[in-house]
Amino acid sequence: MKKAVADDTPLERFLADEGATVMLGEDLAMALRPGDVLALSGDLGAGKTTLARGLIRAMAGDPALDVPSPTFTLVQSYETRLPVHHLDLYRLSSADELDELGLDEMLIDGAVLVEWPDRAGDRLPGETLRIELLHEGDGRRARIEGRGPVLHRIVRSLAARDFLATSGYGGARREYFAGDASARSYEKVARPGDAALILMNSPELVLGPPVRGGRPYAEIAHTARSVAAFVAIDRALARQGFAVPDIIEQDIERGLLLIGDLGSEGMLDAAGRPIAERYAAAAELLAALHTKPWSRRLEAAPGVFHDVPQFDDEAMLIEVELLVDWYLPYVTGRPASEALRETFRDAWSKLISRLGNVEKTLVLRDYHSPNIIWRGERQGLDRLGIIDFQDALWGPAAYDLASLAMDARVTVPPEIEASTVAAYVAARQVVGSFDETAFHAAYAAMAAQRNSKILGIFVRLDRRDGKPAYLKHLPRIRDYLDRALAHPALSELRDFYREHGLAGVPE
Repeated sequence: MKKAVADDTPLERFLADEGATVMLGEDLAMALRPGDVLALSGDLGAGKTTLARGLIRAMAGDPALDVPSPTFTLVQSYETRLPVHHLDLYRLSSADELDELGLDEMLIDGAVLVEWPDRAGDRLPGETLRIELLHEGDGRRARIEGRGPVLHRIVRSLAARDFLATSGYGGARREYFAGDASARSYEKVARPGDAALILMNSPELVLGPPVRGGRPYAEIAHTARSVAAFVAIDRALARQGFAVPDIIEQDIERGLLLIGDLGSEGMLDAAGRPIAERYAAAAELLAALHTKPWSRRLEAAPGVFHDVPQFDDEAMLIEVELLVDWYLPYVTGRPASEALRETFRDAWSKLISRLGNVEKTLVLRDYHSPNIIWRGERQGLDRLGIIDFQDALWGPAAYDLASLAMDARVTVPPEIEASTVAAYVAARQVVGSFDETAFHAAYAAMAAQRNSKILGIFVRLDRRDGKPAYLKHLPRIRDYLDRALAHPALSELRDFYREHGLAGVPE
């Protein structure tokens, strides 16, 4: 593959046979997002339908899916991980007929593949990705041209295929596994007869515009910038006996990892409710993690180090300010005044300053049900697998327990929260001296900080990033915030939140 150095530089890939064309369709599928348009062109027999069929089957996760040509129906639609609409415009008499087909509506939450795109005139979006298939010897050559985010995603997906090839998995089947609120994505890859592995695609963090003192938000909040953070923390956790993914192959520069699969059983029952015994076990594992000695300078590869940042006052404050940046305008219909912002910052600064003397340790930051794998047939630390810890910081031990016991995506009843916290406290007391009173105060403060931040993040994901699904979690997060603010140590903050309608704290 020729490396794209600019949006107008085409990518080229030689496809030796039909299998290679199907594989290219699979690679394209891994990068597809709502709003994408892929225009397929080429002579008869060049492989346009084969490419489209490979893409659609990969999107559906079904290599045997029936994918008929839409030549006579003009459009065939498929309900895959996102809706995919396959258009054949050969019989289109006028570009205006695209309006009748509902192209704009298709792109709201889906992607579109277009054969014979020249019949659309200038009606296709400006960032349409154009793929031309040309006969070359016994095979064909694919030329890919475009610009913007869709091209960048395709470049990464093809780089991931090259990474798999150098790792001995070039012919492996790729299956989209999960994405998250960041730019990271995950795939399952498998060779015939082998257990599936996980491909982690983690592009280097885009810092964004400056928000304070000439520094971007991600820098102030110490968000991990490269996959080196994941690798370094993974290796450190493994050395201490915790179950984390084996790193099979790594390309830190390109942000690609091939890692082991810890399993799929989680912390919830069939109805999506937390299992108290598993949450207690996760709390006990967390207690074990907090009693281990940790270095803050960790090696990811020979000569490549990751220094675990401090979860300092500035990071805590800028995170919690997401509440007034995004959530408050969402609930009140107006932006926060500067006076309210000042009072908010002052209240939080006083609370954060009181955390200066609490116990500090390695804080994984997203220690909650989606990132904990239950392995009930195993014993000790190996019974729970841990994933997604690249943003770990050095901060208050109570933070991770608040992340677990007030799980952002799962409704944890107060009684299970209490039993989870009790399991942690009991495990710490067995090991040695433990200030339970100070810990409960720190737990309440960290729970309030985290849930305030999450309210802001979930609204931002809707308003800025077009991901409204996160709004369904807001009632749960508000309830968690109320629980945290009920602690006597947070009385001043509780009064402020009640006064400004930021939480429904009971009298």
